[in-house]
Amino acid sequence: MENHIAIIKNGKVEKIIVASDDYANTLAEQAVNVTGLGVKNGDLFDGLNFTSKIKSIEEIESENRIWRNNELVSADFIAQTPDYPNRDAWITYRQELRDWPSTADFPETKPTKPE
Repeated sequence: MENHIAIIKNGKVEKIIVASDDYANTLAEQAVNVTGLGVKNGDLFDGLNFTSKIKSIEEIESENRIWRNNELVSADFIAQTPDYPNRDAWITYRQELRDWPSTADFPETKPTKPE
């Protein structure tokens, strides 16, 4: 069975590796076996318990703006390709992406990508 070992630095899970407990005990960093616990990178550790970091609305909005910007960049070529399949739907999607931060749906409901 694989052991999932969380490497802890400054009370935060920096990364999770697959290793034996013996190997984990040789690490200079604090290492905790988290196999089956659902612990993820970025979770907080108080020496006893793991908790997920609660994000502020500003962090959530920033992450969603980054996602939106990446979506716009990835579809830039479509706007410049007149014969792209379903192009009109993509143009509408791009406009929805640009408008999204000013709507009541932001940041909870992302615009739906055309097929």
